[in-house]
Amino acid sequence: MENPKGKILVVDDEPAVQRILKTRLSMAGYEVVTAGNGKEALEIFSQEGADLIVLDVMLPYLDGYYVCQEIRKTSDVPIVMLTALADVADRITGLQFGADDYLVKPFSPKELEARINRILRRVKPSLAPGGSGVIAVGCLRIDLNKRRATLGDRVLSLTDLEFNLLQLLASRCGAVISRGEILTAIWGYVPQRHQDLRIVDVYISRLRAKIERDPKHPELIITERGTGYLFRRFVNNLPEAAIS
Repeated sequence: MENPKGKILVVDDEPAVQRILKTRLSMAGYEVVTAGNGKEALEIFSQEGADLIVLDVMLPYLDGYYVCQEIRKTSDVPIVMLTALADVADRITGLQFGADDYLVKPFSPKELEARINRILRRVKPSLAPGGSGVIAVGCLRIDLNKRRATLGDRVLSLTDLEFNLLQLLASRCGAVISRGEILTAIWGYVPQRHQDLRIVDVYISRLRAKIERDPKHPELIITERGTGYLFRRFVNNLPEAAIS
C-alpha cells in the first residue's frame, strides 16, 4: 500500500476477529498489525508504535485494562476497547483506564471504522479520511478516496461491489483469502451454507472478465482450490488489451 492513512494495532485473541478487522481496515486504507494477547500487544507497540489501538478486554496473560493502563504511562495514542461485557460499570472502567471509546461485542465493523475515523479526525487530522489512500500493485492503482481503479493508463469500469472486491484482494496481495472471509467482508454476513459462497465465485468471474488477459486462464486472481482466492503481486507485460 502506498501512503497508508495510518497504522492500527488490533489486539484480540480471536483469530476470526483479527482477520475480519485486518481485512476491513486494510480496505479502508490503513496499515494493520495484530496481536493475540496483552503481552504481545505491549511488545509490538513498544517496538513499532501505532496511530490507534483496537484493544479487546478479555486477553490471555495481560488483560486489556492492564494493557491500556501500561500504554497510558508513556503514550496518549487513541485506544478503542472491545468487550463481550455489556455492563455499564465495565465500560466505565475501560474509560477510566484511559480508553477513548468503547464497543460491546458483537459489534459492526462498519461502526468501528466510523469511530476510528472520527477519533483520528479529531486527534490526527492528517490521518483521517481524505489522505492519499492509494493501493498500488504493479501497474494497478486503486484510489480509495475517489473509488477509482486504473490499470496502466486506463480506467477500469467497475461496479461498487466489483471495486470493493478488487480493493479487498489487492489490500491482501499475495495472501490467500477464503471465500467465507470475502463474503463477510464484502457482503457483511457469515455463510451458513455452502451455497452462500456462490456469490463470491460469480463476482470473481465478473472481475476477472475486466482485468485478466484471458479470464479462463487467470494470471492475477488465482483460485486456491478448496480455500479461496489469491491476488498475485504482479504479472509482467500485462497488455492494455486486458483492460475493459
